[in-house]
Amino acid sequence: MVLDAIFKALADPSRRRLLDALNLHNGQSLRELCAELEMTRQAVTKHLTVLESAGLVTASRRGREKLHYLNAAPINDIAERWIDRYDRGRARALADLKRALEDAPMSDTQFVYVTYIKTTPEKLWQALTEPAFISRYMEGTGPDSDWKVGSPIKWRMDAEDEFDDWDQKVLEAEPGKRLSYTWHNYQPKMAEWFGWSEEKFAELRKEKRSKVTFEIEQAGEGTVKLTVVHDDFEPDSEMLKAVSGGWPALLSNLKTLLESGETLSLQA
Repeated sequence: MVLDAIFKALADPSRRRLLDALNLHNGQSLRELCAELEMTRQAVTKHLTVLESAGLVTASRRGREKLHYLNAAPINDIAERWIDRYDRGRARALADLKRALEDAPMSDTQFVYVTYIKTTPEKLWQALTEPAFISRYMEGTGPDSDWKVGSPIKWRMDAEDEFDDWDQKVLEAEPGKRLSYTWHNYQPKMAEWFGWSEEKFAELRKEKRSKVTFEIEQAGEGTVKLTVVHDDFEPDSEMLKAVSGGWPALLSNLKTLLESGETLSLQA
């Protein structure tokens, strides 16, 4: 069982040290982890294999290097499994813990998140591309497109708004397998919402555009693995900080919707 693999992975102190190291500095190579923990390459590789199998660590290649990331999703799932058994006060305390886990540190230039969902690749693709479906777990916001490579993507910030063209494009689209598109920049409506000065808004608008990629893989009968990689950020990007706090909540809501037909409240 998945839970057995998670608890087994966490039971070893060396593996917990690896998770602690990634929590402090996410996106490390095997060489960096060996040096930081003073462990042999063979030992670190062995422990990373166990952690990856449990879904607690995920890896992404950048050039010749393989970078490793702490993945909070399995721990979030453990919390969600038993939340309804507690009274309101305890549930709130667990929710606070869940939010803390979701705010795991990121690398300087990309956000990576992996989760397992009891659904089919076709239904997950629908959830990522159909505005009516997206609106449910994104609470009225989200994109719209014909999802053909090169096509524009329009976006809205509220269910009552019209879809606006924020100069986003579809980069890759393989139904049921892979979707990638350019991300939007900061918009005037955001400045109004957050009360940014003209100077701050102008500075934020200078940030390099990023892109988000969704990889869909069958992971056993009735289960799909979803990997989200949001990258191409510059170091210390404010947009990276924003999406790293936002994606875990949205993806948790997506998972809940696909598995139960219900959604969570994302209000603070």
